[in-house]
Amino acid sequence: MVEEGKLTAGEAARLLSALGKVERKRAPAADIESRWLRVRVTDLTTGKPKVNVNIPMRLVNVGLRVGARFIPDMEGVELSDLSKALEEGMTGKIIDVVDEQDNERVEIFAE
Repeated sequence: MVEEGKLTAGEAARLLSALGKVERKRAPAADIESRWLRVRVTDLTTGKPKVNVNIPMRLVNVGLRVGARFIPDMEGVELSDLSKALEEGMTGKIIDVVDEQDNERVEIFAE
């Protein structure tokens, strides 16, 4: 979303730093094969979904490991901590942000 200009680097950093502040439920790590990362973008004016993407958790874990090299260091954000939490079975909403410029809400869930 930063590359697309939907979020600034500062906004993305704040979102990721908020990950550590949310209480998360834990699912058995063995169930990673059946887990998903769900990304939902909703238009706040109409209430209709603009994006609804489901990504297999196995792919997310690989992407975090490979992509971490290409993501610049951000203050207060540890991708290794996020990756470890996902591998340990973290579930629930991990990001919920409102983009007032584009009038959108972005929600990311681990299920």
